[in-house]
Amino acid sequence: MSGPASPSPTVERLVRYLLDGGEDDPLAGELLAWLAGSARFRTFADTNRDKIRKKLRGASDADARRDVRAELRVAERLLADRRVGLAFEAYGSGRPGPDFTVTLGGDRFNLEVTRLRGDPAAAGFGGLLAKLRQLPPSVANGVVLAIDGLDANAYDAAAAVGTLRAWAEAMDDALFIARGFAGARAFRDRLARLGAAFVFAELATGELRATAWTNPEARIAFPGRSLRACLACLRAGD
Repeated sequence: MSGPASPSPTVERLVRYLLDGGEDDPLAGELLAWLAGSARFRTFADTNRDKIRKKLRGASDADARRDVRAELRVAERLLADRRVGLAFEAYGSGRPGPDFTVTLGGDRFNLEVTRLRGDPAAAGFGGLLAKLRQLPPSVANGVVLAIDGLDANAYDAAAAVGTLRAWAEAMDDALFIARGFAGARAFRDRLARLGAAFVFAELATGELRATAWTNPEARIAFPGRSLRACLACLRAGD
């Protein structure tokens, strides 16, 4: 059995460009491996090289860089499925909108990626709530909640949504206003745009795990075959 592909000079140049010449960057080795191992991810990264470089340059600390890494890792995994077409920031860079617009067969949907920092069990609803404001209407939307080093079951998306729904039913406007919504009704409108929440976990062993929760009250349901395809990509090993 052959080992992983060695990075070509072209891949090495692309990594230097994305990292602004930072060969000692902790992300350099992973990017080299992902790009060398996937021609489709290499094409994606090259096509979006300026957007990716800008994001990495704007990531001012280690946590922020790991946030960008999570987006790139999700892109690399999705592109392992040859049926997937992936557009990056299709709604415009710097504007509220999801990270990825995905086409798969006749399905089209958005995915927004966020990394849960710290202990996922203590993360509550914060990471998910913040991303609802970036989901557009008239299309199926999903959020990918990335966690490090623990199994995907370490975060319960259904429980987080249940807590938020209970507060909305109690018309706790102050809670939602403090988090950028006009009130509980505005939150409910945004929640109805969410079709699915994926929890994507990278274990310390390098294994990948993923779970999915679907929103029964979504105005546009997340397509079932695409949900299964996304799970298969996010669960695949290296």
